[in-house]
Amino acid sequence: QVQLVESGGGSVQAGGSLRLSCVASGGIFSVDRMGWYRQVPGKRRELVADDEHVEESVKGRFTFSRDNAQSTVYLEMTNLRPEDTAVYYCRAGPFYSGRGEYDYWGQGTQVTVFS
Repeated sequence: QVQLVESGGGSVQAGGSLRLSCVASGGIFSVDRMGWYRQVPGKRRELVADDEHVEESVKGRFTFSRDNAQSTVYLEMTNLRPEDTAVYYCRAGPFYSGRGEYDYWGQGTQVTVFS
């Protein structure tokens, strides 16, 4: 059974930094199919960063990286702003089978940035 486990969230003052980690286990897939998303209450979950994309508001502040050998992806977040406050999720996928498109999500890790 595939599991994605995030860690590294917390509370930090504006201008501070955090590093999120997501470890994948139980499946055979490349971590280049993984990315970071975030969601605030009442809003849609949005892509923050993956191998190919970086959300405009975090460009120059957040860095996505991965360690294939450790099946881990990271999100290095610097110069954090209060508007970065959200639950951050790790996603693996999308994948495709005869049943259609599917993906996997972690449980989420809270990031709170206070001014």
